[in-house]
This record gives sequence, C-alpha cells and structure tokens, in this order.
Amino acid sequence: MRNIRSVPPHLLVVDDDERLRGLLKRYLEQEGFLVAEAHDGASAMQILTGLEFDLIVMDVMMPGESGIEITRKLRNSIDTPILLLTAKGETENRIDGLEAGADDYLSKPFEPKELLLRINAILRRVPNVMPDLSADKMISLGQVQYDVERGELARGEQMIGLTDTEVNLMRILAASLREPVPRSRLFSDADGESEISNQQRTIDVQIARLRRKIEEDPRHPRYLKTVRGEGYMLVPD
Repeated sequence: MRNIRSVPPHLLVVDDDERLRGLLKRYLEQEGFLVAEAHDGASAMQILTGLEFDLIVMDVMMPGESGIEITRKLRNSIDTPILLLTAKGETENRIDGLEAGADDYLSKPFEPKELLLRINAILRRVPNVMPDLSADKMISLGQVQYDVERGELARGEQMIGLTDTEVNLMRILAASLREPVPRSRLFSDADGESEISNQQRTIDVQIARLRRKIEEDPRHPRYLKTVRGEGYMLVPD
C-alpha cells in the first residue's frame, strides 16, 4: 500500500457495463479521486501487475471470472481494499464475497453518494491513504478564500457566486494543488450536467470567468495559472 498522503486516493473501477463504469469514473473524479477503469477481471489483473491502487471497486457479475473469483486471486498477492458491486442481494452472495476477502459490498442499484460514503469509510481504516487536508480546508488565494469542504469562494465576508461548472472546476483544481491539470481532464470531469459544451475550447472560457472571480488582475493571473502545453494549475499562497 502506498504511503502518500498528499496525492488523492487512486481507485480502480472494474465493471463490464461501459456506461456505468464511465458514470462512476466521472463522479468519483469530481469527488477528488484518481480513477482508472477495467472492463473485466482479466484486464483488471493486467493493470494491477504494473500499478498500485488504494481501493478496487469491482462488479461481481462479469464475463469470464466473477468479481468474487478475482477477489480470491488478488488476496494471494495484495491487500488492497476491495468493494464489490452486485445485483444480487442474497445473504449467500454477500458471504461469499466477504469470505473471498472483500472489505465491503454494495447492492445495485445504488445512489452514488452511498458508494462515496462506503469508499471513504474503507479508506479511513487504511493508514496513510486519505489525504491529510487538515491544513488545507481553507485555501488562501490572496483576498479570496476557498472552502474545500463546502466548495465555496469568499472575499472576506462576501460570498462569491459560482456556477455548477465553476464548482466542479475548483474541486478538481483544489485536489491537485500546484500540479498542472490537463484541459482534457477538466473537460471530461466538469462536463456532467453543467453548461460546458463538447468543445474543449470552452474550458478556456470557463477558466477566464473563474479568474475574474479570484484574481486581482485576471490578465496576469497569480493563483489560477496556465501551464503551457499541460493545462491549468491552482497555486495558493
């Protein structure tokens, strides 16, 4: 298990349902996680030979080997926490998953918020995984303060109104402080149900609007910087 507290937890989502897999990836990235995906157990095993993850979210019913079988195999080599997703709610299936080494299970259909709560509960039990945000609950951007937990901007006592897109952009940028975030990631993560269109150029427009709410001189940004060839970066005081 990695011993890095400044980097967002890295999750692997394994599900043969492409649409659900994509929705989970987008949602979890909006919540500040790094997310990789695999379409079945075989591809997950291949990914896991070269990368370490902080938690695996895996469907039980997949073509080839089931999530329970993959869990049993993984427990012979790694101790990465595993959360199983299953359409079956029978006690027997839940017991099989837990006996195979899963840390928790969640029956489909489920609310994304419930999945997030389960993931956070598991990660809190794993030492040195959850980022230590105790010193970064409030991010100082000159005269502007960003509340990480609430997703709110304020200048002194005055709240700064944010659109849904700007809320998502700030959440993504704040999860990678002082590190460039590619336009492609900002586009795919912040798109969702916001006003961002299918043109990545629109991200530049959204960033320009956000700068006007943060920067004293938006034409010469100090806090929301452009990193040539890489994307954008949030640099607090």
